[in-house]
Amino acid sequence: MEIIYQPWPWYVSGFLIACIMLVLLLMGKKFGMSSNLRTFCAACGAGKASSFFNFDWKSDKWNLLVVLGAMLGGFVASHYLSNPEIPEISEATKVALTQLNISTENGYLPVELFSIEALSDIKTILILVVGGLLIGFGARYAGGCTSGHAISGLSNLQLPSLIAVIGFFIGGLVMVHLLFPFIF
Repeated sequence: MEIIYQPWPWYVSGFLIACIMLVLLLMGKKFGMSSNLRTFCAACGAGKASSFFNFDWKSDKWNLLVVLGAMLGGFVASHYLSNPEIPEISEATKVALTQLNISTENGYLPVELFSIEALSDIKTILILVVGGLLIGFGARYAGGCTSGHAISGLSNLQLPSLIAVIGFFIGGLVMVHLLFPFIF
């Protein structure tokens, strides 16, 4: 059990992801999380409201099990297979978080960002709504999300996926280093 409680090395988890991708490639399937929302909406009858959802969603219903498995796996891992100790972070990170008024004693989810009280702030609600819209628009505009492009697209050696992943990283760096200090 001690092996399961610790983070796995990149070469173990990377190898397992590669094995899953190989199986999906051999089956002629594509992996991605954002496309599952379209499949779910189409299954619920959204095709009556928008032609975007008029497609053969039944051929992609297997991918809905991936979403269910990810949610179930996350729950099991966080409640039964995780080490309750908070990992040590560097002093530089603690100083940077303190400058943003985020405490370092809250574990993975600082209460300043992840609490019911944080949701009572109009600024937090605006950030969540605008961020959600931008992420949704970006995933649709890029033709997929980070998991679809970075895992499935790159394993298929697709140039658009490489460009999208580079764009995701650049966007993340811009957000963290330029925009985040202004927002918080």
